[in-house]
Amino acid sequence: MQTLKFGALIDVPWKNGGGVTRSIAKGLYLDQPAWTLSRADVSQDGPFSDFAGMLRILTVVSGGTMTLDTPTSSIEARTWEPIRFDGGLKVYARLANGPLTDLNLMFDPQSCEGEVLTRRGPLIGDLTRPDNGLMVLHVLSGAPEIDGVAVATGDTVFVTTPNVALTLTEDAALLEIRLTYLDQSRAIRLCIAER
Repeated sequence: MQTLKFGALIDVPWKNGGGVTRSIAKGLYLDQPAWTLSRADVSQDGPFSDFAGMLRILTVVSGGTMTLDTPTSSIEARTWEPIRFDGGLKVYARLANGPLTDLNLMFDPQSCEGEVLTRRGPLIGDLTRPDNGLMVLHVLSGAPEIDGVAVATGDTVFVTTPNVALTLTEDAALLEIRLTYLDQSRAIRLCIAER
């Protein structure tokens, strides 16, 4: 397994001044992103960027909640509850309780299928990586142990083996991010963002 420490993430301020994005990793096919994974600090209300052609799974990882207003409905984004929607959907975010941080998985549905699951402690068990794809674990709280190695809040672990042993104490939680590649003839290259 490979661990990207939270402190190694690079801050990229938004052009509109409404927040900061920290890239975690992306999967490239012929230099085009098949998927991207990042954290965003959202400091004020505002519109989402247009990612037409991608599906998006957003999970609030810390801070308050926010309401995502779309042309036809409103979606409540609550802490540690992944929500899935079209990346091209026109969304205006309203913060309910001040600034927050969210994790965004965006993927091209022609190349892969994505899923984000919340795992809370206490829990001891094995997690299995997709046969044709990738599993990434992003720590929400506590100090989970993955194959006996403790990781900290904000750290991201890229699973390189078929399965891993997971131990979560009562105060520990993480996101299990699963990507299944649909066309095995298309080599998707993992690029982890580091300083």
